[in-house]
Order: sequence, then structure tokens, then C-alpha cells
Amino acid sequence: MPHDPNRSPVGWYVGSYLLRFIEIGAAANNDPRRRFLSWENTVLVKARSFDDAYAKVTKIGRAKTRPYRGGPDGTPVRWIFEGVTDVLPVYEKIQHGAEIIWAERTPRTLKTLRELVKSKRALRRRTHDAV
Repeated sequence: MPHDPNRSPVGWYVGSYLLRFIEIGAAANNDPRRRFLSWENTVLVKARSFDDAYAKVTKIGRAKTRPYRGGPDGTPVRWIFEGVTDVLPVYEKIQHGAEIIWAERTPRTLKTLRELVKSKRALRRRTHDAV
């Protein structure tokens, strides 16, 4: 049987989806030139196929869009599900050290490659006050 790059032999997929933040009722929420805060979230899903994984990532993303009141004034806001940005099959059994995502990079200078690497301190996420 030939290798299918879209099929996970272990039944796991990594998927990412994009959410866009809006104030409900604000002007220009659908203006394609307007800038919006966005989050790209990446999740691990157990699925029978690529299509099943895509559907599960979509369902997870859509579930994150319930309206709520944000900020000190309780402004009505919500995240809009824009869509799935990637679905990748996992090829190895999920366990400590399993490779779940990889990316081939175009040839770059050694200087540029070393600029991609960050220290532990630079990678540590900073905590911030909730809005």
C-alpha cells in the first residue's frame, strides 16, 4: 500500500484554526482592510481520516465563539471562527518525545538559522492581567 501523506497511521492529527476578535455591533467588523486581533490555536485530535480530523478541528474552533462581555465596561464581544489553517497527520505514536509537527525550511544562511533559535527566557510566555 503506497504512503498517503494525509493519513495518520496512529489516528492522531494536529490542526490549527484562526479566530478573529470583534466588538459585537462595531462598525467595519467585516471590512477586509481593517486590522483585527486574532489567535491561531493548535489542537491535537483523534480521528479516523483527514476529513474527520478537519471536521473535528472545525467543531473545536466554532465552539470558541460564544459572545461574552469583556473589559471594564462589559462590552459585548466575541471571537469569530475564520476557519482551519492547517491539518497535519501525526506519524508517530503519541508518547514522550514523539514528533508531531515538522517544517521544512528553505536554505538560509547560518546567521539567519541561528536567529530562529530562542533562549528559554525568550520563549517563556509572560503572564498578563485578564481584560
